[in-house]
Amino acid sequence: MRRLGTLVVILFGSSFLLFNLTAISGDPTEALRFSTDPKAAYQLHSLIRQLQLDVPPPLRYFLWLKGILGGFVGKLNMGLTRDGHAVTTRLVQAIPTTFRLVTIAALIALVLGITLGIITALRQYSRFDYVVTFFSFLMFSLPIFWVAVLLKQFLAIRFNDFLANAKIPPGWILVFAAVTAVFWAGVIGGERKRFYQVLGIAFTSAAVTLEALNLLNWYANPRLGIFVTAVAAIGIAYGVTAISVGLEMKSALKASLAMAAVVTVLYYPLQMIFKHNTNFRVLTGLVILTVLTAIGFSRYFAKIDRRAVTRTTIISGLFMGLLIFIDRMMQTWGPYQELDGVNGRPIPTIGEGNPQLSSHDFWITTLDRAVHLFLPTIALTLISFAGYIRFSRGTLLEVLNQDYIRTARAKGLSERTVIVRHALRNTMIPLTTIIVVDLAGLIGGAIITERVFGWHGMGTLFNEAINTLDLNLLMGVFFCTASLSVLANLVADLLYSALDPRIRVGGGK
Repeated sequence: MRRLGTLVVILFGSSFLLFNLTAISGDPTEALRFSTDPKAAYQLHSLIRQLQLDVPPPLRYFLWLKGILGGFVGKLNMGLTRDGHAVTTRLVQAIPTTFRLVTIAALIALVLGITLGIITALRQYSRFDYVVTFFSFLMFSLPIFWVAVLLKQFLAIRFNDFLANAKIPPGWILVFAAVTAVFWAGVIGGERKRFYQVLGIAFTSAAVTLEALNLLNWYANPRLGIFVTAVAAIGIAYGVTAISVGLEMKSALKASLAMAAVVTVLYYPLQMIFKHNTNFRVLTGLVILTVLTAIGFSRYFAKIDRRAVTRTTIISGLFMGLLIFIDRMMQTWGPYQELDGVNGRPIPTIGEGNPQLSSHDFWITTLDRAVHLFLPTIALTLISFAGYIRFSRGTLLEVLNQDYIRTARAKGLSERTVIVRHALRNTMIPLTTIIVVDLAGLIGGAIITERVFGWHGMGTLFNEAINTLDLNLLMGVFFCTASLSVLANLVADLLYSALDPRIRVGGGK
């Protein structure tokens, strides 16, 4: 309760300062005061009355605060914008846009950044560590508007040109294969002989795969198919089990492999369902069915440690379901390109959706939203995940040098148990603060990203409020983003206690 009280004081204290500083920094009536229009006097009087400019800013703040506090009794009132629209209406229209953009970018950056950071810490001073470190420093130093412009040029304009004749030239196949080979050789590592063996195998495999995709015209009509889906599902079963509980727990592996078998058997029936009757209710029902099936398999195969087996099987099943979803989205790629509103250029450079899209098909609409999210999400992810790599790497290296880690290894625990159950949990404590700060940073970065890609979210409203000296709109945007930042800090405090039981109020007494 003391922490909540402090956050409330911070929120309303900062809003008081911002309101008064903004109110005295500009005059929204300046253009009307010097206008020669005969109606200027009437318009000036109306604007003063509408925005309550005849009230001194400190007192006007409490009038605004009264409308905010009215939200506790169901009468929230943030005032009107300069064009006469309710601020709450503008916010309700903008919040989902920014939330969709920021949330997806934050999740991708979080997962990729922490994963790569952990791998580089475990492979310290390896070739992979050097490459990822260089790349993360490079991304960390680049301005987001410049990255966004490059993405529009190469991943939208150039890629759309490529789709006119979707064949990779032999020279580019060699380049892509070489980059892929260096990546996998750096990840797998080992002695010099093994490094060159992996390099050769990865280069050959990548080159053959890319040429096969050329022959199959896969880039114009992509899909995974039942064979790739089955192999990927088995890989997911082994990978999730290895990370979650270890491959030595056979019950978890059997339950996850059973989920892979079910996904393979139901591949074609699911395609028929998706083709004839698909909406969010159907997808939600399939997710629930996946979870229930995973629980059933875990109960059947596991006699002990059922909680760990259930967790592993559910995660495996959800990833396999995502695989089926991606496959169906890929099958929609060809028909989507042929629509009149797309005209063979599916990757857009601006906007949240295609206004010329007349199709009401669920998959077409979902793919349209996904391709419009593609570039801005990558821009935000590239900038933010570099920080996660650096912080997670440094924190994990510090934790691995602690005495209790050496003790755990001396007891004979497996390296996976030492890393996942002992080191990783303590690594997440300082990372929690970084995640909270980065969330607020992503919202700030979305202001620039929305401007570059033509999205109409909170960043657009913030920019409009500043340019037009619209105090009510500015305070509405500030109150939403500031409330989110304050709540995020509260969540971070609660996560500290969950990750480390020693962190408690009054724990030092």
